[in-house]
Amino acid sequence: MEFRTFDKDYVQRLAQGDRVVQDHFAAYFGELLYIKLRGRVRSSDAIDDIRQETFKRVLQAASREGGIEQPERLGAYVVSVCNKVVSEGSRNGAKHIQTGQEMDARADSRIDLDAPLVNRERRRVVEDVLAKLSRGDQKLLRMIFLDEKNKAEACRQLGVGEDYLRVLLHRAKSRFRKKLAELKDSAILNTSRLRRV
Repeated sequence: MEFRTFDKDYVQRLAQGDRVVQDHFAAYFGELLYIKLRGRVRSSDAIDDIRQETFKRVLQAASREGGIEQPERLGAYVVSVCNKVVSEGSRNGAKHIQTGQEMDARADSRIDLDAPLVNRERRRVVEDVLAKLSRGDQKLLRMIFLDEKNKAEACRQLGVGEDYLRVLLHRAKSRFRKKLAELKDSAILNTSRLRRV
């Protein structure tokens, strides 16, 4: 599955009924939710019901004014809505949702069903932070950490010695951490605003 970033335009087109966007949304999140639910829900019909209810609620939220305040976090929003649907189903005594000891007994601890969602979210955050850095910092950090080039190759491409590469890398990582902290701070502020509403 191809990694996708989301933005305000995507959410608006989703809310307006753009067929291409809605088809993409259903296919993209349908697969992710299936992976998430298959260890918690007994039947494929129940999984489909939960996915459909999740999609319905997300589309309703997207259609409301200010319904999805952080479009770039659409993935996390969809997962939280799905969790709420599952929680409501288990509270209402739905027999298709496993809870408590039954779920613990059947869960395979070797498989982390949320890992693809978490990894996508982490990658999106890294890309967001990198976009806020200078081109030089972006190039260096991508080269070392994403492309995993060795230091000799990085020195050759950048035309610097290994000692200076260490200095450049230290500075770039420091600026990355600062931007990441700013992003987290703004996310906390937005979350606290949501709780007050």
